[in-house]
Amino acid sequence: MSFKSTFLWGGATAANQCEGGYQENGRGLANMDMVPYGKDRLPVLMGIKPMLERDNDHYYPALNGIDMYHHYLEDIMLFAEMGFKTYRMSISWTRIYPNGDEEEPNEAGLAFYEDIFKECHKYGIEPLVTITHFDCPLNLTIKYGGWRNRKILVFYQRLVKTLFERYKDLVHYWLTFNEINMILHMPFCAGIVFNKDDNIEQVKYTSAHHQLVASAMATKIAHQINPNNMVGCMLAGGCTYPYSCDPRDVLKAMRKDNEGYFFLDVQVRGAYSSQALRALEQNNIKLPIEADDLLILKKNTVDFISFSYYSSKTTSANPNIEKTAGNFMSSLKNPYLSTSEWGWQIDPLGLRITLNALYDRYQKPLFIVENGLGANDVINEQGQIEDDYRIEYLKTHIQAMKDAVEIDGVDLLGYTPWGCIDLISASTGEMKKRYGFIYVDKDNDGNGTLKRRKKASFDYYKKIISTNGVDLTLPEK
Repeated sequence: MSFKSTFLWGGATAANQCEGGYQENGRGLANMDMVPYGKDRLPVLMGIKPMLERDNDHYYPALNGIDMYHHYLEDIMLFAEMGFKTYRMSISWTRIYPNGDEEEPNEAGLAFYEDIFKECHKYGIEPLVTITHFDCPLNLTIKYGGWRNRKILVFYQRLVKTLFERYKDLVHYWLTFNEINMILHMPFCAGIVFNKDDNIEQVKYTSAHHQLVASAMATKIAHQINPNNMVGCMLAGGCTYPYSCDPRDVLKAMRKDNEGYFFLDVQVRGAYSSQALRALEQNNIKLPIEADDLLILKKNTVDFISFSYYSSKTTSANPNIEKTAGNFMSSLKNPYLSTSEWGWQIDPLGLRITLNALYDRYQKPLFIVENGLGANDVINEQGQIEDDYRIEYLKTHIQAMKDAVEIDGVDLLGYTPWGCIDLISASTGEMKKRYGFIYVDKDNDGNGTLKRRKKASFDYYKKIISTNGVDLTLPEK
């Protein structure tokens, strides 16, 4: 059996990387507006370099993104031309509640997203909406300390209730938090800045517990408001290989994967695993579990599991093996894999392995909501962008998906490649690191016309969608 006739082909973006319009119609400032391009980006994302106001020494790419705020009609029309069945996007929290803690929402922000959803439906595109994609109102960081503070749950509940009620008839697929496990690696994505006296690991897991409870509360509210709502969790995915058959390497690989399962076990099974609780205890970390938390988690599990997959990871107990880059997380260099220009290892079979691992463990429908190749695309003398490397990446990864469905029996709902249109890179803040099927004329310093231009991969992906993944033949040269 191949992909279902209802398979949701599409593409994915995030508000903080594409939307822009930061001063439009009452929007407030968010954490990601403060994350600069350049050498200070990673320290800010890690929460170890406070940057809670802008200065003149840095460029802040999220403020303007690719200005989708003013281009969404054109962009959605291009998505429709490719044949999208779904469009994964995210809400900017500060467009709805500019400071995060207001009692009443900003109507102009609500109307903006309503217009986007209606535009999608005009073309038969089902919105898949991430409520929080590394997005936290800056005021909630300054005033409350971000997700370390349990008060944020009240504000998040208010946000989700507003969204579910306002868009009851327009959106049926929701994700609560993007790559929720990244709170362990890039805590500022949850609005967390560390103080000098903080127990860093305690703060991370305190904040993670708050987000997990918030996710369960959101799932409950979504199902109460519309029983047809489908709510998913979202993990930064990718299987971990042991570097060798040394049992110490195997054990370390298992423990690395357990870092992600820590979150999925709660969101899908409804409880912390005994292994996770023991590991926290051994590291003197105490979860801030309050009355009814465990019951809320147990009763409000997600309907499906979504995840990002860019590459597999390799680990070893031996600290002296060469490392390479990855999705916010470095990995040991796998000698059997090639790498992208940014050092990310390309491993289509790893996607099939990841799909099997998740489906075998949880027996829930899966959704690949990010997958793609960041590359420095060049416009040739004919004005074309021949991104054959991206086409090859698509072909091999979609073939791996097909094998997981047809041969292994994985239940897969859909596929939304990352950055279907060029946008700001989350990890580096670059525009040069392009993922899209649509080129956007903008450079790393924010210069450019913002003109949209189709790449060769645009027509290739269009063919894949039109044949429901049957025809993966490469274009003739």
